[in-house]
Amino acid sequence: MPDIFDEVREDLRAERARQLGLRYGGILAAVALLALVAVGGWQGWRWYQTRESEAAANAFLIVHREAERPGADLKAAAARFDDIAAQAPEGYRVLARLRAAALKSETGDLPGALAEWDAVAGDSAADALYRDLASLNWVLHGLDTQDPAMLVARVTPLTAEGNPWRASARELQALIAVRQGRGGEARQILEALAADPATPQAMRDRAARVAAGLPNA
Repeated sequence: MPDIFDEVREDLRAERARQLGLRYGGILAAVALLALVAVGGWQGWRWYQTRESEAAANAFLIVHREAERPGADLKAAAARFDDIAAQAPEGYRVLARLRAAALKSETGDLPGALAEWDAVAGDSAADALYRDLASLNWVLHGLDTQDPAMLVARVTPLTAEGNPWRASARELQALIAVRQGRGGEARQILEALAADPATPQAMRDRAARVAAGLPNA
């Protein structure tokens, strides 16, 4: 059974960070001057935002590449991602925190990783896609340490129709049930997942395989 938890973690890692996006006389003479100042200020602000975004992107990519090298100091990389998150614009701040959380988890700092994911999940300025991904990771990596009722409460909203992480959330529901000894309930969830054509094929195959080894009730 431990294999299934490892497989789910690998799937979530592979889907991490799929998208990114960026948003963002005298009286007449005085009016004209104010208009020029306003336009100049706006252009200056836009230039500043662009410069900050480019700097954050470059810093993120540098640390990411270093962390992917064999023998990289992953703890140091996680700390550098935290530094980026403290200064970067919103989009890169969220990505840096997600990357820091993943590295902390890989290096054994589970409390630190859970805190990062929890912060992203509760960040109202972050895109819903990333908030939900953070919640999924918080639930998956908190299976052994967090209150079961809290795990269920955090993952259930993600199973709603239309949520891009719905299949992963349903699989997590089954894993929580397995952890709590509710094999029959877990089997029902996994069988439904295996029969759902909207579920990725690899997940359907895994769900069917695990369900076959669980009790009917």
